Amino acid sequence: MEASHLLHSGYFNPTLRSWHGSNTLLNINQLIYPVFVTDLVPDESSEEIPNFPEQRRYGVDALVDHLLPLVNKGLKTILVFGVTTSSNKASNGEYASSKDSPVRRCLPILRSKFPSLTIAVDLCLCGYTSHGHCGILKTDGTIDNPASIQRLAEVALSFVQDGAHIIAPSDMMDGRIDAIKKILILNNLASSVAVLSYSSKFASCFYGPFRDAAQSAPSAGNRRAYQLPAASTGLAIRAAERDVIEGADMLMVKPGGPFLDIIKEVKQRFPHHPLAVYQVSGEYAMLWHAARANAFELRAAVIESLIGMRRAGADILITYFTPQLLDWLKEELQY
Repeated sequence: MEASHLLHSGYFNPTLRSWHGSNTLLNINQLIYPVFVTDLVPDESSEEIPNFPEQRRYGVDALVDHLLPLVNKGLKTILVFGVTTSSNKASNGEYASSKDSPVRRCLPILRSKFPSLTIAVDLCLCGYTSHGHCGILKTDGTIDNPASIQRLAEVALSFVQDGAHIIAPSDMMDGRIDAIKKILILNNLASSVAVLSYSSKFASCFYGPFRDAAQSAPSAGNRRAYQLPAASTGLAIRAAERDVIEGADMLMVKPGGPFLDIIKEVKQRFPHHPLAVYQVSGEYAMLWHAARANAFELRAAVIESLIGMRRAGADILITYFTPQLLDWLKEELQY
């Protein structure tokens, strides 16, 4: 069977089903909460992240403790990022699929502790490579795309075998959706795992606080050879189309606020695929600091920004404000 013909992977659990055809302006089901799990601290500890206000990196046990009250408030979905020490990083990102990595250790625990929680896992090599790029490099420093997508597919399989419901490849390598779908098909897992593709991901200055959080900045060069140029609508649409053809269950535009036109364009071109939008770390920090400076009230600004993304066509909202929104969205809001 062709990967693009697989439909069950896009609606095998209630949260995924809620992302198809939702017409509510904002609700809790639409939210995905990005979290950082790390082995930089003991499992029961957490640490602050420089330049990323009120966000933390969590040890495995500390992450469970952090999520418990949020799940009790109605949190439906998380997006897990792994952060590891420099001693675990190598040119091929080998540690990404190690059973000792924080992501692989936390997944079975999260599945056991929170059976109703949908768990997405970010898939990229940048946090595990010694050079900080999102794929494997050739000797001349350019991306080795075939080697990269093979490695990404292997890592994806390990995450799925440990309990991930959604694989979210953020690397922007050509052909990685097809490679992931094929390895899932070969292992009889393709109908019970969704692939949420970072399909239209732009090279952006708004990722700064995240790179502190994930300790994933490239040691040399930049990612402009594989992340999209900010001025290009055409490449954003072509990237989304490529991933639809390869079998992606859901698409994504990242960042959100600066690219509302891309959100609208992607949704109009691919109306039958749920579309996620990532309100990235720089957008979060901008709103947080402006509110602290009394430029506006934080709740009103966050909700207005997310309404703009929904109005443009977003079905799914990935935001660091999710813990606050779990409370705000239970209150009567005047939009």
